[in-house]
Amino acid sequence: MVKYLLIASRGGPMRARIINVLIEMPRNPNQLADLLKVDYKTITHHLGVLKKNNWVTGSEDKYGVIFKSTFTNEEKEAFNEVWIEIGKKL
Repeated sequence: MVKYLLIASRGGPMRARIINVLIEMPRNPNQLADLLKVDYKTITHHLGVLKKNNWVTGSEDKYGVIFKSTFTNEEKEAFNEVWIEIGKKL
């Protein structure tokens, strides 16, 4: 499932970039948009896909929703393998 959502699907590389940042530290959609230099709507779309697949979770905060990765250690290892593959294409 990790490979499909990150490599085979059209928005996979962007979702991989988002997850890579969220593994590092939880952030809100505005922070992600600024950091990744993409449109806010793009971020919210991909966060919706990631949330639907239980890869991220959002918690209400004073300034909005803060998203973080919900990956287990096994999923992080699988993601890291995919991230290396995606990095070669970026």
